[in-house]
Amino acid sequence: MTAGNLLVFTVVAASFLLAAVLAVLPLPQWLLWARPEWIALVLIYWCIALPHRVGIFTALLLGVLVDALEGALLGQNAFSLSVLALCSLLVYQRLRVFSLWQQCGVVFLLIGLHQLIGQWVQNLEGAGARSLLFLLPAVSSALLWPGVLHLLRGIRRHYRIS
Repeated sequence: MTAGNLLVFTVVAASFLLAAVLAVLPLPQWLLWARPEWIALVLIYWCIALPHRVGIFTALLLGVLVDALEGALLGQNAFSLSVLALCSLLVYQRLRVFSLWQQCGVVFLLIGLHQLIGQWVQNLEGAGARSLLFLLPAVSSALLWPGVLHLLRGIRRHYRIS
């Protein structure tokens, strides 16, 4: 592994580690339903920025990690994050030229799909939500997308990752 590849791996892994910490950070009870999908946001960014390095296999590994962190059915998040990565990779060239607010809309749809797949699996095991509140993380994640985009883009440019 060259020094450049090691730097890319380190920066991407550190961003996913920070996202995992934010995903399990305690929140007040009233804010739990709207917890942003940090790992999904970071995965979308890296799939758009480095589609040749971050993809479905990365999403699969992250999904297993999220399943272990959340105590979810093993494979639930692995499947939904893999679908999210696939969709991100399919539209990454278009998404790069969209305006920031159009990107927020696409991120809402992508994370909404991620949430719907998770809800579907939870319904199969009899533990699904009874209302549409499970889509609130898609709204909060879309609203946080501009900040995540600019932060990760700044980090990528600082370390000259391509």
